[in-house]
Amino acid sequence: MTGQAGVHEKGNFNIQELLENVRKSEKFDKTGAIAVFIGVVRGETLNGEKVEQVSIQAYEEKANETLSDICSDLAKKPGITDVQIHHLLGEFKVGEDLVYVSVAGSHRSEVFSVLREAVERYKSQAPVFKKEKVINLKGEASEYWVSEKEQP
Repeated sequence: MTGQAGVHEKGNFNIQELLENVRKSEKFDKTGAIAVFIGVVRGETLNGEKVEQVSIQAYEEKANETLSDICSDLAKKPGITDVQIHHLLGEFKVGEDLVYVSVAGSHRSEVFSVLREAVERYKSQAPVFKKEKVINLKGEASEYWVSEKEQP
């Protein structure tokens, strides 16, 4: 079983493993709801450019620590039984999974707000970096690193 959080090379972790991890958590008997966020590669940038490919890299040691800290912190909230964040690394095509975030809790009303907070926190705090290869509106190919501050 993989831990509750971390970065993984593409192909070394999937949604099924996430769900297995959640079901093996020590508080699962108190769980009545699981909410999952799956981040995927979008085919268009905010500026209307066509995305060809995305490369995801991370400062792995710090990313693992940050993701684990976020999960541990959020798991302390009332009614929450498990929080997991798993980000994939490597080269991705449009539509492929990039990240899995899950929150389990006693009731559905408790998990949704914590899921949103988990997503917002990993995006702003974890040292995970995205490079997009795009075709701009003039048909020219380029690539650039995307700042999370530029994304909604």
